[in-house]
Amino acid sequence: MTVTIGVLALQGDVREHVHVLSSLGARAVPVRRETELAAVDALVIPGGESTTIDKLLRAFELVEPIQERLRAGMPAYGSCAGMILLADRVLGGIEGQQTLGGVDVTVRRNAFGRQVDSFETDLVIDGVEDSATDPVHAVFIRAPWVEEVGPAATAIGRVEVGPAAGRIVAVRQGPLLVTSFHPEVTGDTRVHRLFVKIVRESV
Repeated sequence: MTVTIGVLALQGDVREHVHVLSSLGARAVPVRRETELAAVDALVIPGGESTTIDKLLRAFELVEPIQERLRAGMPAYGSCAGMILLADRVLGGIEGQQTLGGVDVTVRRNAFGRQVDSFETDLVIDGVEDSATDPVHAVFIRAPWVEEVGPAATAIGRVEVGPAAGRIVAVRQGPLLVTSFHPEVTGDTRVHRLFVKIVRESV
């Protein structure tokens, strides 16, 4: 089954997500308008700057249409800034920042530090094939982490080594998936493959 997955194309790693999704057999299309959103089975919200994407979502009048689709069960995947935008609660945000919501988590913006504190590590992620024996190589760039997971959501990945050991960096809630890291830049397609599987099971 070919599914159509939109990539929110307001800012961030849009081309990279489109490339990975296309390589997995999905029809990947950029989404900037409500009519484009209406034509997709699922949505990816890429990394970038969450406050900028928030402002652009409002400018393009996409907040309510996306929220309506999420409430109706549309699968969505958010990486880095996308995690922040899909979170129900945010710590460390600037005044007036809003989120789309949908995932019962509290996230902290820039939790791992500034750009110079970007790092890479290997992760075991529940639901990602073979990650117990072949960990997912994760790239964190000014990344958030999850401070609290509510009862509706499930933590599926944590940092295992270093000063941030134990921090939650991947969460799933039904057809919604969020990660603190950027799988679109590593060449490892397994996180996207998990999302495509979620989409196919939801349509």
